[in-house]
Amino acid sequence: MKPTIKNIVICVVFGIFFIGMFLCCLFLPKSEFSYSERRKLAQMVPITAESIGSGTAMTSFETYSTDNFPLRDTFRTLKAVTSAYAFYRLDNNNIYVADGYAAKVEYPMRESAVNYAAERFFNVYKTLLAGKTDHIYMSVIPDKGAFLAEKSGRLSMDYGEFEALMAEKTSDFAEYITISDLLELSDYYKTDTHWRQENIVDVAQRLASAMGTSVSDTHTVNELDHGFRGVYYGQSALPLPPEKIYYLTNPVINECKVYNGEKNNAEMDMYDMELAVGYDPYEMFLSGSLSMITIENPNADNDRHLVLFRDSFGSAIAPLLAEGYAKVTVVDIRYIQPFVLGRFIDFENADVLFLYSSLVLNNSETIK
Repeated sequence: MKPTIKNIVICVVFGIFFIGMFLCCLFLPKSEFSYSERRKLAQMVPITAESIGSGTAMTSFETYSTDNFPLRDTFRTLKAVTSAYAFYRLDNNNIYVADGYAAKVEYPMRESAVNYAAERFFNVYKTLLAGKTDHIYMSVIPDKGAFLAEKSGRLSMDYGEFEALMAEKTSDFAEYITISDLLELSDYYKTDTHWRQENIVDVAQRLASAMGTSVSDTHTVNELDHGFRGVYYGQSALPLPPEKIYYLTNPVINECKVYNGEKNNAEMDMYDMELAVGYDPYEMFLSGSLSMITIENPNADNDRHLVLFRDSFGSAIAPLLAEGYAKVTVVDIRYIQPFVLGRFIDFENADVLFLYSSLVLNNSETIK
């Protein structure tokens, strides 16, 4: 092919591609939410004289166009695969894959974040617990990076130091319960942040025993009939394979009554099968991120009450801990102000457990 013809062909092909992508940008339907990244996509602000004059129109268009680019997820995957397997980058979007597990680079340890979390927990103690109960406990759930980061050559904070610092900062009002020695990499989902419920029965038993009660080690393991891809699948943009997701039942768990504090204590399911087929199947455990949930166990051999202050990891272990109590109140103070809890929860002689992942504690700005 002659150089002139070759150049013309290249220009025509590029022009067709450019015009085609432009038309797609204009006329293809736009989404408000990215299910792969689990976030809202930027939307275009109205074009007005004020927005043009202030510059917000152009700024908005820049973020809107990158969030709504045609075949965006395809190009994200192409970029991630090229970075990982052609240029051997150690991470993509701060997510790395090693030994078949995807994890987030969590470094360095932010002592100020640990201090802030401890201050928020002390505030709960001071305003709600002091003089009502002495049965207060603290425990840290290490993220999977504790078992993966350093050995795979990624930056890793000292999780032992992190745990010791959290224990020290809360020692004035809470007894620390160590659970990290019971955990290993296989106790976590490969594509998600969270731990696997079927692998943490021993953790529930350790916590229950330290609080003076007990839970069963006999459960039926139920498997969902579709594959699970967690939050790191979308964030990494890598073509990671699906994995199995399981949930545990037994006669005690099956007969527990669960109530949604956000909906006037309307009865809800322990495991929400509608959410199990949604974009984030992990939300099947206690319906995801709800601010307050009550679990009542009619088969309990005691009248004890556990108040569990937790993040999303607590959704999977709360059903197991419910076996040891007549009542469990599950609270997420990332979504509700602690000072209002006294209106809804009786803390008198309750067991209180602060159970948080290192991911949340190292980024504790979300705790109210």
